[in-house]
Amino acid sequence: MSHDTTTTAAAEEERTTQVSAPWLTVMNREIGVKLRDRAFVLSTVLTVLGIIGLTAFMFFMGERTTSYTVAATDPQSVTVAEAARDSAEDKTTLEVQSASPEEARELLQNEDIDAAVSRSDNEWVLTARNSMDASLSGMLSDAAKDVTAQQNAADAGTTTEQLTAGSEVQTRTLSDEPDRGVAANVLGFVFAMLFYTAAIIFGMAIANSVLEEKQNRVVEILATAIPVRHILYGKVAGNCLLAYAQIILYGAVGLLGVNLLGRAESIGWILQASGWFIGFFVVGFAAQASIWAVLGSLASRTEDLQSNTGPIMSVLIAALLVGLFAKGTWLTVASYVPLVSSVAMPVRMLTDTVQWWEPWLALGLCAVFGLIMFRVGERVYKRAVFQGGQALTWRKALRLER
Repeated sequence: MSHDTTTTAAAEEERTTQVSAPWLTVMNREIGVKLRDRAFVLSTVLTVLGIIGLTAFMFFMGERTTSYTVAATDPQSVTVAEAARDSAEDKTTLEVQSASPEEARELLQNEDIDAAVSRSDNEWVLTARNSMDASLSGMLSDAAKDVTAQQNAADAGTTTEQLTAGSEVQTRTLSDEPDRGVAANVLGFVFAMLFYTAAIIFGMAIANSVLEEKQNRVVEILATAIPVRHILYGKVAGNCLLAYAQIILYGAVGLLGVNLLGRAESIGWILQASGWFIGFFVVGFAAQASIWAVLGSLASRTEDLQSNTGPIMSVLIAALLVGLFAKGTWLTVASYVPLVSSVAMPVRMLTDTVQWWEPWLALGLCAVFGLIMFRVGERVYKRAVFQGGQALTWRKALRLER
């Protein structure tokens, strides 16, 4: 047995010397096949176009000016409408028209105005044709309250400033960081979905490639010229590079969109979290790439592959759910769990105060896990990839003679 092992090792060494960097040959082949895959190219192009379209939509919405026309039926209503006009936010305009109640009703029926303001029985009345725009209703309601408060204060011989003195409310947080609210939630969703979809797309690509070569016995032909471990190295490296390039492409397009929106000066925290996400994605995907290759080598047909990917799929779904829903202690614990931390730690960095050493520790744990899985996966792959006709388990494959 020792003689056979020595002979096998010598044969692999000889094949290694015959081909310069044989794993590079496999890697180039994997990349070439993927780039010629219309489905892969089309999905990438559609995703980029989707990012561009979303950026263009946000830019359009940000630059769009909202205009309202309001009819006031009496002098007091004119005062309210003008107060709303003067307090309108940027890119919001409000035109005020004086009209009798009958004229205002007719204008509303003809959709020439958006709302009418009137005073009736000691209260303000806002009238719309069908439904009142929430933003316009808020502007007019606030203006009506302010005008009424000023009038009541004048009747009482005082001012609204004196009446409201000391009523100001100031909101504070223990953290000095600004509230990132919706932006942090959206970015967390993007992190989770990118990791999940890329892991599925490229992970299954590795597994299917291994299974196809095993079924067609192409791997046996390759093994006569290239050491088996280099076949594994090349497949993992090729798909990792493609995954990294795709993520970087999406990130570059997104950052370009942010610059076009004129928000570049306020995204320092986004760049930091995004940089860490890319780092975790690089390590996290590399950590699971060998697992996908092993799953392909253990299967003998497509049905086997679909069934034995359950554990790794469960981990990826867990990472997705953590990125979308986990908070507090659960998110903190998940940020140190290998693979799951690839999403959990960047998401946590969006909202929580994280010590400088925490992402490094989580990244290190993920790297160690990946190295262990790569070494174990290499041993399983060498034994299982030549075993056709039956599906294997990790344990059974490790018991096989190499």
